[in-house]
Amino acid sequence: MGRLGPTEIILILVVIILLFGAKKLPDMARSLGKSARILKSEAKAMKSDGQDDTTAAAAPPHAGSDAPAQRTIQAAPGDVTSSRPVSEPTDTTKR
Repeated sequence: MGRLGPTEIILILVVIILLFGAKKLPDMARSLGKSARILKSEAKAMKSDGQDDTTAAAAPPHAGSDAPAQRTIQAAPGDVTSSRPVSEPTDTTKR
């Protein structure tokens, strides 16, 4: 029962296509790819933050660097629909 043969794989693919539809699958794959890219970049950023913290602990602190550096979330190249600001503007004046 542990191994899947070519017949079972084809049957699973047919069921997936019937459930989600052929038009929806490319969108799902695209969003899965975006999620994987974001996860990879966040893991890389966390890893580099951890390395920066260990080197910053050995170095003397700089004056005025109490606030942590603000990170930005960048959209994939050519993707303007998912880009968003990291923090909302605080300007509350009416124009």
